[in-house]
Amino acid sequence: MSIFPVSPQKEKALKDKMASLGIREEDIEESFIRSSGRGGQKRNKTSTCVYLKHLPTGIEVKCRIERTQALNRYRARVILANKIEQLIKGKESEEQKRIEKIRRQKRKRSKRAKEKILAEKKLLAEKKKLRATKIDIDEYS
Repeated sequence: MSIFPVSPQKEKALKDKMASLGIREEDIEESFIRSSGRGGQKRNKTSTCVYLKHLPTGIEVKCRIERTQALNRYRARVILANKIEQLIKGKESEEQKRIEKIRRQKRKRSKRAKEKILAEKKLLAEKKKLRATKIDIDEYS
């Protein structure tokens, strides 16, 4: 029987990840809080925000991304597993790799790299100019 309203594959992947990291359900303290923000009467009456605390590590997670409590329970466990993985594996964790990749992409180019790119652009521009003049000459002859 499925605990969370997600596909069985996703639920199995989460359980496998938690097992590989040594996270047990007994070690997780779970409580529900009323979400804040827009939503009106429904939001004020239901407790959809999920709060998890992993007792051995002391890591705390709050999740109020989704509109339903069940989906937030799943998402909170995913976030908790990622945080614990990052704590255990450090630099090798998937999340850390993703963050490093983005950091490298956003990093400023060196002056030498900029000059090289500009030189290539100028060469292309020259080629295009030569092509344009050749076409113009052919039309008039």
